[in-house]
Amino acid sequence: MIRLLRRFGALLLVSVLLVSALTRIVSAGLVPDNGLTAEATAPLPVSTRESGSEVGDLIREITRRSEALDARETAVALREQDIAVARQEVEAALLRLDAAEARLAARMHQSSAAAETDVTQLVRVYEGMKPKDAAVLFEAMDPTFAAGFLARMNADAASALFSNLSPDRAYALSVLMAGRNANAATE
Repeated sequence: MIRLLRRFGALLLVSVLLVSALTRIVSAGLVPDNGLTAEATAPLPVSTRESGSEVGDLIREITRRSEALDARETAVALREQDIAVARQEVEAALLRLDAAEARLAARMHQSSAAAETDVTQLVRVYEGMKPKDAAVLFEAMDPTFAAGFLARMNADAASALFSNLSPDRAYALSVLMAGRNANAATE
């Protein structure tokens, strides 16, 4: 549609220029009003031939510009197609990324739930052990790790276990457990 309008505009401009040139020729008296004569078919004077040359030059320039605009329009259309393809690829990649993120979140939740189940199971095992046997294990554990288990144990099992720990270990675990939430927000 745009090409058609441009060509119509170019044709209209050429027509106006031709009419203008003919008007100048007629007004200069080079073509009589009563029909064709030998004067009308005679070669035009140099100044008039230059006008014809100007019209030809204008037509060539308009044609050149029209072709340049067509080439630009084609280039823009190709760029728009490239952008549309790139946009589709980006959208597809984002969908794949969202799906991968959802799968990762599900796996992390599954892993976290499995870890929580394992810790809960170990707490039950430690609670079910004789306090003296559990104390041997808690003496060997990393204090932070041991404090985590003790914090989850019911109070009766934890107190029985504490009574079987060495005083230094019981104190260290007590300090760790008491300080676990020291930096938590209070308001």
